Amino acid sequence: MRYFITLILALYSSLAQAQNWEDQHYFGRPNAAETLRVLSSTDTAYVSGMIDGFVAENPDLGVEYLVTGTQNLNRVMRENPGRYDLVISSAMDLQIKLVNDGFATQLKDVASPDWTHWRSSLFGFTAEPAAIVLHKSVLANHSAPETRQDLIRLLRAEPELFRNRVATYDIRSSGLGYLFAAQDARTSETYWRLSEVMGGLGTRLYCCSGTMIDAVARGEILVAYNVLGSYAAAQAQDHPQIEVIVPSDFSTTMMRTVLVSRQSDNQLSARNFVAFMLDHFASPTSAETPQLPQLLSREGQENRQVIPLEPALMIYLDRLKRQAFTREWESAVIQ
Repeated sequence: MRYFITLILALYSSLAQAQNWEDQHYFGRPNAAETLRVLSSTDTAYVSGMIDGFVAENPDLGVEYLVTGTQNLNRVMRENPGRYDLVISSAMDLQIKLVNDGFATQLKDVASPDWTHWRSSLFGFTAEPAAIVLHKSVLANHSAPETRQDLIRLLRAEPELFRNRVATYDIRSSGLGYLFAAQDARTSETYWRLSEVMGGLGTRLYCCSGTMIDAVARGEILVAYNVLGSYAAAQAQDHPQIEVIVPSDFSTTMMRTVLVSRQSDNQLSARNFVAFMLDHFASPTSAETPQLPQLLSREGQENRQVIPLEPALMIYLDRLKRQAFTREWESAVIQ
């Protein structure tokens, strides 16, 4: 009887974990001699071409690609680091903390410009700005906002139009949302004024860029703030009612990063995956698949204010600082 109960609990735990994946896809031959398990916050469509190319060059390898949110990804990796070979995430701060806490392998022989990696353990492979996404119906009577101050004026001009139809990340559940908010607040006080205005309109909070963009495309939401520009630009190709704006006052641009788990049993193959990924995203990709932007040059990094890969990113992960920041955010956004 005790064995039966233990088995039921184990099965329940396994099913509960499986339900966490937003997507799960296998690339390569089902009977591949070796399988890499990739834990990622990046939608499968944006990397499928790259992974197809990798398994084509390595026919004895398979890749299991598991998608979840940035916060859950960080938790799952910390709980069972030996279960995953690679981790891909847009939450740079959480990734740096994983490296700092000893979860990543150093790959000193992988070529990457100095500013795109940290400790030869965490590698940036795209540079993607946060954007404002509008439903174009808004532009019938208003000019498109070019700055955050413009957006404040737009929202104040017709509060009843925008009431309950403005969206942003819930920073309590989104690692990327928290990163964007912390960097915005660090750069300009305008962020807090904008947050208060949005909060007064009954801002709707989301976990992910994709769901916000879909809501704008349907007209349920008229404005989404700090959405991933790469996802928005890809969706705008199929949804002409979407307007994507990268603010001109300052752009918050993150690097999507990858690391190899220190406890991976497939170190060489995982290293080769990283090298292939960096080469792939350094070159133009197929127009047949959704596009992630290439990494910028050093000059581009300065112009677009790419968030640097540095230990300072962990400041806002300090428990007390995070609690204080979240309380201030809740006071502004949740009114």
